[in-house]
Amino acid sequence: MTALCLYRDSVRSDWVDYNGHMRDAYYLLAFSLASDALIERIGLDEAERQRSQRSVYTLEVHLNYLRELKLGEPLRVEAQLLGHDSKRLHVYFSLYRGDDAEPAAVSEQMLMHIDTGIARCAPFSPAVLAQVQQLAVSSAGPWPAYAGRVIALPGTRQGGAA
Repeated sequence: MTALCLYRDSVRSDWVDYNGHMRDAYYLLAFSLASDALIERIGLDEAERQRSQRSVYTLEVHLNYLRELKLGEPLRVEAQLLGHDSKRLHVYFSLYRGDDAEPAAVSEQMLMHIDTGIARCAPFSPAVLAQVQQLAVSSAGPWPAYAGRVIALPGTRQGGAA
């Protein structure tokens, strides 16, 4: 598997809370900015989004906070494409502190290709789908430890109201 680094930054002062840690919302912001870079990587840059009236929207996000980040620490976000079809991307993002090997946070996301002219899902163009397929091959690897997790208290019913 080839790591696909999509975003680099450092923890900014306005991202830090009263405990001196990066606020939870800014982890999601870093993943969102990496998602923007992914969308450009598959051929949906701003010019193409305007021309085709196509974009990618986020349908679902799971975020696991694993280690704290503090003011000024460098961060990077890498991505692995876990799956795709003609309209969706199942992506796993890992956020690392600097060059650390273990992630500080991970986010599993389902993204949908949208025809923005009618606000409905639409198949990827052949050119974009070719980029998605290439990304799937280059990022193939073991299933990540935090992918596919469900939020529930032990002994509670999953999937509906009690």
